[in-house]
Amino acid sequence: MSKHPIVLFDSGVGGTSILKEVIHLLPHENIVYLADSKNAPYGLRTRQDIINLSIKNTELAIQMEAKMIIVACNTASTNAISFLRSHYTLPFIGIEPAIKPAALNSKAKRIGVLATKGTLSSELFKQTSESFTKGINVIEVIGEGIVEAVEGGWTDDKTFVDNLNQQIQPFIKEDIDYLVLGCTHFPYIIPLLKELLPKHVTIIDSGRAVARQTKAVLEEQHLKNTEDSFGHINIYTNTVNSSHLRELMKDFKNVNITQKDF
Repeated sequence: MSKHPIVLFDSGVGGTSILKEVIHLLPHENIVYLADSKNAPYGLRTRQDIINLSIKNTELAIQMEAKMIIVACNTASTNAISFLRSHYTLPFIGIEPAIKPAALNSKAKRIGVLATKGTLSSELFKQTSESFTKGINVIEVIGEGIVEAVEGGWTDDKTFVDNLNQQIQPFIKEDIDYLVLGCTHFPYIIPLLKELLPKHVTIIDSGRAVARQTKAVLEEQHLKNTEDSFGHINIYTNTVNSSHLRELMKDFKNVNITQKDF
C-alpha cells in the first residue's frame, strides 16, 4: 500500500494550493489530483449535490488504488467529509478554515473569514467557529466570483479587482488583524489581498497544516512511501483546456496533466 497514491480532489484548480504543500513536505509520495472544474464552484451547490460529487470523486480515487484521500476543498470538507468517513474505510484528510490560530493570535479580537457560501453555511463551520471564537468578533464575507476568476486565470482583471475590493470593505471597516481564507482557491489571490488590505492584517490558510496532518496520518497508519526517488504526480482535469493548470504547476517538473472525463 505504501507505493499507492494519495488522491486529492477539488472543484477545479484551487486545491493545487494544497497539492503544492503536500509535494513539498512529502516529495517521495505518488500523488493524484482530480480537478473537477466541470462542476465548479461547489460553493454554490446544495449540500446533497456536494455529497454526490464527493462520492463520485471518492469512487474514482478508489479505482486508482488510493491509500488516502485529501478532500482539497473547504466546501466539500465541511459538507461531505462526515458522510465519506462513515461510508468508506480509507483515511480522509479534510480542509477547515484556520479559525483556531487566527482567534488565538488576534490581539484586536476581530478576525475576518473569506469563504464560499457553502462553507459558511455548513454545520461543521458553525461548530468550529463557535468552539474557538468566544470573545472574538468574527466578520464573515462570502467570496463571490473568486473561484471563477482563479479557474479562469483572470484575477488581474480590473473588474475583478474592483469587485474584490468592495467585498473586503467589511474587514477594513471592522479593523481586523487576521483574515482566514476558507477556500483552497483563495490562496492564489493572497498577493492581491495584501495590496488591498491594511499592512497589519495577517492572512492565513490551511495548506501547510493539511500537509502536516497528511504526513502524521501516513506515519501513524504505516502508509508512508519509503522509496528514495521522487514520487509521480498525475493531475486529471475534466475540462479540455489544461493550460492554466500547467501554469499553476510550472515549478514542479515531475507533473503529468491529462484531460479525463469524470
